[in-house]
Amino acid sequence: MDREQFLKAAFSRNLGLIDEDEQQRLAAARIAVAGAGGVGGLHVLTLARLGIGKFRIADFDTFDAVNINRQFGALASTIGKHKARVIADMARDINPYAEVDVFPNGVTLENLDAFLSGVQVYIDGIDFFEIEIRRAIFKRCRELGIYALTAAPLGFGATLQVFAPDGMSFDDYFGISDELPYMEKIAAFAAGLAPRPYHIKYLDLSRVSLARKTGPAVSPACTLASSLIATETVKIITGKGVVRPVPHYLQFDMLRNKFKSGYLLWGGKNPLQILMRKMILKKATADKP
Repeated sequence: MDREQFLKAAFSRNLGLIDEDEQQRLAAARIAVAGAGGVGGLHVLTLARLGIGKFRIADFDTFDAVNINRQFGALASTIGKHKARVIADMARDINPYAEVDVFPNGVTLENLDAFLSGVQVYIDGIDFFEIEIRRAIFKRCRELGIYALTAAPLGFGATLQVFAPDGMSFDDYFGISDELPYMEKIAAFAAGLAPRPYHIKYLDLSRVSLARKTGPAVSPACTLASSLIATETVKIITGKGVVRPVPHYLQFDMLRNKFKSGYLLWGGKNPLQILMRKMILKKATADKP
């Protein structure tokens, strides 16, 4: 089977929900994903099955047994292997004609422009606690006119925030500035991701420590996060549907049957967000390392 025959057959079942012209736009699009773990890896694989034709994948880490419960590249056979390279191989196995570039040292300030060059959509999958490089990436996306997406798996649910180049900035939405201490930035990020913290009702807080950078995560939340990201990416690339950037947000909790399509007035300056940030910070600083 030649290239044209393979691609036509491989993505034929998308047709009817995506038309042929839209499918071609997906095939021509380049997507950058930083992080190839719990959500980042699945973002790549979900988009590859939708027919995205070009990827940049960045991660410096290797798979470990602790990743198996939620990271879709983590298998007994991939323990010890480089995450981004494993996911790149899986993407190529889905579509051998996809262009997949790996940044094996992750995203840095030095390689950021190369990572984002020619990209239509950036997708955030880096570790929750890596706030400074995350801020730098979102800021550069805004400067380059690139949509930047993030979806957090929380409990048995997920959130979605879309940052448009001409919309509210990452720092304004989360209420983060250079002057804030590290832990306050983390608290502000957590509060902005989940304006409605549905999962707190059933979360065992003894298993959570912001100070030690640990917390529970399950695979259904990661798959939901990737479904939200993939659908939003299709909307941005094809023009299909309505994109609602921040301060709009989506939040789901499948265990509690909760859903919120919200609008966070004033972003991180919202009084309720400031209060939530203080509560999260209090919890974080009470943790013992």
